[in-house]
Order: sequence, then C-alpha cells, then structure tokens
Amino acid sequence: MVRQSALVGHACAAGANIVWGLMAPIAKIVMVGGLISPLVLTDLRVFGAAVLFWVASFFAPKETVTKPDLIRLFFASLFAIVFNQGSYIFGVGLTTPGNATILTSTMPLWAMVLAAVLLKDPITLKKLIGILMGAAGALTLIMSKTELAANPAIESNIWGDLLVASAQLSFAFYVVRFKDLVARYNLFTTMKWMFTFASICALPFSLSAIKETAWLALSFEEMLSAAYVVAGGTFLAYLLIVVGQRNLKPTVAAMYNYVQPVVGCLAAAMIGLDTLTLGKGFAVLMIFAGVYLVTHSASAKEQAAIQEKQLEVLRRRQEHSRH
Repeated sequence: MVRQSALVGHACAAGANIVWGLMAPIAKIVMVGGLISPLVLTDLRVFGAAVLFWVASFFAPKETVTKPDLIRLFFASLFAIVFNQGSYIFGVGLTTPGNATILTSTMPLWAMVLAAVLLKDPITLKKLIGILMGAAGALTLIMSKTELAANPAIESNIWGDLLVASAQLSFAFYVVRFKDLVARYNLFTTMKWMFTFASICALPFSLSAIKETAWLALSFEEMLSAAYVVAGGTFLAYLLIVVGQRNLKPTVAAMYNYVQPVVGCLAAAMIGLDTLTLGKGFAVLMIFAGVYLVTHSASAKEQAAIQEKQLEVLRRRQEHSRH
C-alpha cells in the first residue's frame, strides 16, 4: 500500500510538471498580443480555477473545515497561488520564456533548504548530488535553445527574472510548510478554499483591468492559450501536485520541477522550433538520474527507522502465527 501511494505520488508530481512545462510559451502567446495583461491572465487563472474547483467539489464528499485550518488555508493560498502565480506571470511578461524556465529549476534547491530548516529533513550527499545533477541537466537543455537568436524582439529584464525566482521560493515554502494541511482534507475541499481566498485577495487590484480588457478582440489561438492556462496549467496541475505533495517528501515532490525543461525541449522539437541532439539526450538522462538519486536518498537514520518498522511488523506476524 505504501509503495502504491508513492507510485501515485510520483506519477502525479511528474504529470503536474509536464503540464507546467508548457506554461511559459503558451502564456507568452496570450500576452504577446497585448490584449491581455499579466495581471488579467493571473486573474483568469485564479478566478477560473476557483469556479472549476467549486463545481467539482459538489461531486466530492462533503467536509467541514475547522476555523484554524481555514486560517492556514488562507496563508497557504498566499504562497501557493497569489505570490506564486502573480510573480510568475508578471515575470514571464518581463523576461524570456527561456530565462523563466531556467529560474523554475531553482525550486527544488529552495525546497531542500527549507525542508532542512523547517522540517529538519537531512541534506544527504546523495540528495545534494541528485539535485545538482538535475539542475545541470536542466540548464544544459535550456541553454541549448536558440529562442533569442530566432526572435531578438523578446528581451530579458532583471525584474522579470527576480519575479520568476521569487515565485519559485514562494511555492517551495508552500510545498514544505503546508504538507500536513493538504493531506487533512480531500483535494477539492482544499483547493476550492485556497482559490477562493486567492480570488478575494486579487479582486480589488484587478476589477478595473478585467473590465477594460477587449475580450471580443482575442483571436482563437489566444482564447485556446488562455483556456489551457486556466484548465490545464491551474485546475489540473494543482490537483496533481497536491496528490504528489501528499504522498512524497517535499524535496522529492519539488525535484520533479526538472521535468519542465524536458517537456519544453521535446515540444519545441515536435513543432520544428528545435532539434534533438546527443547532448540534449545526455542532459535528459542527467535529469532523470538526479530524480532517481533524490527519490532514493533516505539518510542512515531514516533507513534505520524503516528497517526497525519492518522488523516490528515481522515480529508481530511471527507472534500472531504462534497463537
């Protein structure tokens, strides 16, 4: 049962990051036209996902959330949604998709440090090597792109880079600090309240911008891109990442962030914007080798605890068989 839960956690964490791997170029499509600002796109994500989670919650088991947990869900929504999505979308609007993808690779490093400080999760040598291998592979993939040469009109801005980096720190804090909270209730209860609180926080700053947006002037491609950002990059991805967060250690769940540049590279090759080379293939192997090391990086103390539990189970079975 434990192994099955871990497999589900790995699959969902990978799935969420596959969906997020397409977010930077797709979000850029929406904003390049200039009709939808970064603020309005962020609002679309938050408000749209809130509606979808409330609708889905009507088909889920009914739960009552305690007042202390509602307060914690409010703060979880700030770090996981308001600060994370707001900083990311504004950052992508001010920098290149390549730079944005590079900076998303910092999230596992933040998660490892925060888990060590807040949860006393030891930073083992294997875990450190795995994260560094994943980072090296991700950077190799990203630096091999020719995006800037192909489109010199897309420029990088230091404020955009800082905003994307702060988005990763914010989400890493959420993954580490609120792991116990998201496991307490079903997925839809947790997410509907988090996105409701995020909507309340965002509405005062965005109502006028939403009214001024020329919605009818959007092209079909821009509408599809916006729909993907809401339904895929927000609703589906947040469902998957919560399942991963429940069943994996924070550092392991965060490690799947390195899947995003792999997805971006493969997608670019499929549509003819990039090519696959032996160097890129080696970078992908480095990423997955890094993921493997981190997922098998239990410290000596943790391994001893696992062995002790296994021995205890064996003793109980032997005692039961004697009787």
